[in-house]
Amino acid sequence: QVQLVESGGGLVQAGGSLRLSCAASGGSFSTYSMGWFRQVPGKEREFVAAITWRGGSTRYADSVSGRFTVSRDNAKNTVYLQMNRVKPEDTAVYYCARGPKFSTLSTYSSLYDSWGQGTQVTVSS
Repeated sequence: QVQLVESGGGLVQAGGSLRLSCAASGGSFSTYSMGWFRQVPGKEREFVAAITWRGGSTRYADSVSGRFTVSRDNAKNTVYLQMNRVKPEDTAVYYCARGPKFSTLSTYSSLYDSWGQGTQVTVSS
């Protein structure tokens, strides 16, 4: 297990940008893939993006591909989600999570073992 704390959420206008951060502590970070998920009330948590342990490979949901970028800084135990050209449908609580070890990228939330508390992102039209 590792403790994860997201930050950077807030209110942004459609077409704008936002950068989310997720700081890890108290456990292993650099040897695990990391992921971002989001959830709106009444819906299941959905996969957004994931990155391998060294950042060499990434994977995105079709809905955010080309607009969002996931990255990590293992020296700072932090993973980021750069959100560009945001849309009202991107409004959700965003969670970071620790995934499988090394280079496995998964879209299944059940394969992620540690989760942050989430940060709210609201996109106004």
